[in-house]
Amino acid sequence: MGIPWDDVVVIQHGKDKNDPTVVTVNCPDKAGLGCDLCRITLEFGLRINKAVDWESLKTRLLSACPSCLLTYHLNQQPTTSPSPPPIYLLKVWCIDQKGLLHDINEILCNLELLIQRVKIMPTPDGRALDMFFITDGMELLHTKKRQDYVCEFLNDALGDRCISSELQLAGPEYGQLQGISSLPPAFAEELFSSELLDKGSLHPLSKDMAKLKKPTVMVDDSLSPVHTLLQIQCVDQKGLCYDIMRISKDSDIKIAHGRFSSSAKGFRSIDLLVQQKDGKKIIDPESQKTLCSCLKEEMLHPLRVIVVNRGPDTELLVANPVELSGKGRPRVFYDVTLALKALGVMIFSAEVVRHSTQERQWEVYRFLLDESRDFPLTSSKARSQIVDKVRRTLMGW
Repeated sequence: MGIPWDDVVVIQHGKDKNDPTVVTVNCPDKAGLGCDLCRITLEFGLRINKAVDWESLKTRLLSACPSCLLTYHLNQQPTTSPSPPPIYLLKVWCIDQKGLLHDINEILCNLELLIQRVKIMPTPDGRALDMFFITDGMELLHTKKRQDYVCEFLNDALGDRCISSELQLAGPEYGQLQGISSLPPAFAEELFSSELLDKGSLHPLSKDMAKLKKPTVMVDDSLSPVHTLLQIQCVDQKGLCYDIMRISKDSDIKIAHGRFSSSAKGFRSIDLLVQQKDGKKIIDPESQKTLCSCLKEEMLHPLRVIVVNRGPDTELLVANPVELSGKGRPRVFYDVTLALKALGVMIFSAEVVRHSTQERQWEVYRFLLDESRDFPLTSSKARSQIVDKVRRTLMGW
């Protein structure tokens, strides 16, 4: 079967249930395309096992069949930047129960609704108002039919736990939630300071995770006359391709060719032929050093996880970098609530805020945890368990 040249996505499922699914994407090239594709993959909870970039495949096809060249050029259409999707506010009044927040999150994921912000407000009588600011992957939420379907599906799935739900276009309250966070300086320093990360001030990694300290990034300018070769070896983890592509996109680095090998003993080898945005190689030693440093840091700490005291209460903080486009990392809220549900830890309240440092903007998830006899949060062992479980779930280990 030939590969069509029109914009298309082809999904081929493996013959066996354990075989990977092959997704072929054919579309006009643009800056940051690899990052956008990896982001969508991560949003659906999928992991990239192996990748071949379309440009190299196109080159091989054109060399084998020169007559295809005209067809290729005819299909290269100028692209325009899509307008940002509208934000909707979903309010869910519910009876607060352990694991409920993740259950709602899972339902929204199944409905292809993406959570942009969240605000959880419990009441003294055991109920909670959960406010989710969402976008619709199907782009149909402006219709009454889609809105009614979402509320009915949610009510049916939650059963007696749901008191009511309503959906509407978000108003000024969404902008208010995007303001500067009120993180105490001590918390911000522990989350975002590179020096503290180097000294290991964050909750220590378990012994089998110590290999995280061994990523390598090598630069070679001798292989290609027009490209710089980046050779990366690191631990395999969820979102690895996305993190590498995000750094490349935000650093104005163009990836001309990429090869992501299959995972071997928990490690991956990645080769990237890259250029600067002006189409030239990365020759400047300082530029090479900065790029390598950024890549290593993202592979070591793509997310930051700590447990802190918030007065007499216990708070879990999870932070991830925000793209220069303003987008946060997909599925963080989903994975954190999944980990806490598995541990039997109840979430008293939750919110997502933005925090700016000198280097970048961060998305910070704040979870106020509920004390229980089964899981005493004052115990250092229990806190380490929380950090370890959340890390593992986020990284796909």
